[in-house]
Amino acid sequence: MAVNKLFWEDPYLTKTSAIVTEVDDQRVTINQTIIYAFSGGQQSDSGRIGNYEVIEAKKDGLEIKYTLPENHDLQKGQEVVVAIDWERRYRIMKLHFAAEIILELMNQNYDKPEKIGANITSDKARIDFYWDGKISETFPLLETKAKELIDADLEINSEFDDPENQRRYWEIKGFGKVSCGGTHIKRTGEIKGIKLKRNNIGGGKERIEIYLI
Repeated sequence: MAVNKLFWEDPYLTKTSAIVTEVDDQRVTINQTIIYAFSGGQQSDSGRIGNYEVIEAKKDGLEIKYTLPENHDLQKGQEVVVAIDWERRYRIMKLHFAAEIILELMNQNYDKPEKIGANITSDKARIDFYWDGKISETFPLLETKAKELIDADLEINSEFDDPENQRRYWEIKGFGKVSCGGTHIKRTGEIKGIKLKRNNIGGGKERIEIYLI
């Protein structure tokens, strides 16, 4: 049975208990987790399993495998405390959803430009596009409409559309519904404010960088 991903049920949960289900040298799996593993451009959480810092969190099908330090002594069947760096997670959640808003606004207002990459860290989010010209010309519209959504403090609903394959979506009534398996904030107002920055990455590619303000 795949790990129960509590970060979807309650992305604000910072600590939980779990049972170690497998140990393969440095790699362990647990029966339930709050430590998100890199996916869809969203960085993994920083966290601890028992007394050990997680070096890497990696998806393996519907499972997540965590790499711990070489000297760990966890055993199969052992109960452990699982914790995350909440401040980092919350910044990633806000930047992630800021990026979701910007991408959806691009799709709604600019004939669905081709997205070629994305990355979300605790410092900034970025979305890369094939784009002819300066993508910064879109910023007045994007920043205005994003501010309206943030100031309206709208509810964000995150659910499964395919539970068996663990595919999820987010939805804001009247704005959009988008497939996404990341961790999401509950309301747009949590973002507070954003600033966009252009980065020309060459070859007809333009990058939008997103910062919290």
